[in-house]
Amino acid sequence: MNIIHLHRDDLWLDHNTVMIRDRRCQHICAVLRASVGDTIRVGLLGGAQGEGRIEEIGDSAVRLHVQLHQSPPVRHRFDIVLALPRPKMLRRIFRTVAEFGVANLHLINSARVEKSYWQSPLLKPAKVAEALQAGMERSRDTVAPVVHQHLLFRPFVEDVLREICADRPCWIAAIGARRPLGDAASAPAVVMIGPEGGFVPFEIELAQRVVAETVHLGPRILRVDTALTSVLALGA
Repeated sequence: MNIIHLHRDDLWLDHNTVMIRDRRCQHICAVLRASVGDTIRVGLLGGAQGEGRIEEIGDSAVRLHVQLHQSPPVRHRFDIVLALPRPKMLRRIFRTVAEFGVANLHLINSARVEKSYWQSPLLKPAKVAEALQAGMERSRDTVAPVVHQHLLFRPFVEDVLREICADRPCWIAAIGARRPLGDAASAPAVVMIGPEGGFVPFEIELAQRVVAETVHLGPRILRVDTALTSVLALGA
């Protein structure tokens, strides 16, 4: 952990004093090897960040006096629309969007997405939150990406995509597109990334009719998680 997350339902003794337990307490003691009087980086989930001075270390709890005076890091300039990947990639996907500070991740269906993927237990809210928190702890963030799930492609594109793009451009990654995303990565945008093998022609054409413009991520075929990281690095 590069930041200790504080929860609103932790035991707050007053406005600035909190008792924390669970793995956070273990991390402070066993990994950071902190002592009474030491200061560590802390942040309130969904809120501000700052420092916590250790006032007491017990067998199963640590008491901190906290000062939260820093805003969370700015959000990434891209919102991501991603065809649901294979379940084995999901944890990595969630950690990655959290590390980059993405505000919204829209998981969508696609012709090349297996129906069984939507049954993955990793899509349950608790599992999603756990993976997002791991990325936030690594990148010193306190604001989690909002993960949206859309089980039907056409209704998403026709009814939702234009709304989420608002006044921003919408880019859809497509093999053979003329324009590289790198030429368009300087402004806030929505970027659509397909499944393994990419979006099928009908999906690209529908997205184009509604709002999207095609871009490419280079001449090579990329795995979904590699494509996602490449997109986010371009927009960072």
